[in-house]
Amino acid sequence: MSKLKLGLLLLVVVGVVAFFGFRALNDRDEDEDEKPSSANSTVATEPPAPVQVAGKEFTYNFDSGEAGKIPVKFHAALTGSGSQPEWIVQRDASAPSQPNVLAQTSRDQTDYRFPLAIVDEGSFRDLKLSVKFKAVDGKVDRAAGLVFRLRDANNYYVVRANALEDNYNLYHVVKGVRREITGSEVKVTSGEWHEIRIEAVGNKITCYFDGQKKIEATDDTFGDPGKIGLWTKADSVTLFDDLHVVAE
Repeated sequence: MSKLKLGLLLLVVVGVVAFFGFRALNDRDEDEDEKPSSANSTVATEPPAPVQVAGKEFTYNFDSGEAGKIPVKFHAALTGSGSQPEWIVQRDASAPSQPNVLAQTSRDQTDYRFPLAIVDEGSFRDLKLSVKFKAVDGKVDRAAGLVFRLRDANNYYVVRANALEDNYNLYHVVKGVRREITGSEVKVTSGEWHEIRIEAVGNKITCYFDGQKKIEATDDTFGDPGKIGLWTKADSVTLFDDLHVVAE
C-alpha cells in the first residue's frame, strides 16, 4: 500500500472515531454526572420506619406545617457534596392545595449535590406514589424528583423531571453513585405545576408525568421496603405539594 493510501486510510479511521465520540458526548444526558464526591461517601444510618400494609395511605399537603421549617415527619439529608439543603414550609398563592408548599430554597451550585426531604412515617415496598411540583429557579439545574425504597441518603430509587433539559429519568443510586435506568423526553415548564407519579410492584416500575405514562422499567437493585421522599439537584429551587403514597 502506498504512503498516500495509508495516510488517507488513517484519516478516515480518525474521522470515524471522532464522529462517534462526538455523538456519544452529545447523546449523554447533561444531568448524567455519576461520580460522587468523597466528601459525602458515608451518610447517617436511617432511623427505622414501620413497613406499611397494603391499603395504608398517607397524604402530605404541608398546610399545617410551621412556616420556615421542615415538616415534623420529615428530615433533610444530602447525597453528594456541597452545603446542606434548606427545606422549608412556606405560603404560595399558586399551591394546588392552599395555602402551603414545601420548598427547597438553597442555591448551592455544586453539581453533584442532591438535597433530600425524607419521610419518617413509614416504609413501603410496592406502592403508588405521587407529588405535584413547580420548578422555580436554578442555573445549574431546575429539577424535582420522587424517591422510593430508600435505605439511606446514598441508596435509593429516584425518578426526576428537569426543566432545563426537558426530560424525565429514572435512576438508582447505589453507595452514592447515580446511574440512569431509562428516561423519556418531556416538556417541563418552569413556573408551572406538574405531577410525578410512580407505581412500583416487585421489580416493575412505571412512571407517569402529568398523567401520561412515560417510563416502564424492570430493575432488581432495591427489592426491600424503604422510605419515600422528595429530591432536587444542585441549585434547583423547587416547590412541592400534595405528596401522596399508598401501600400496595
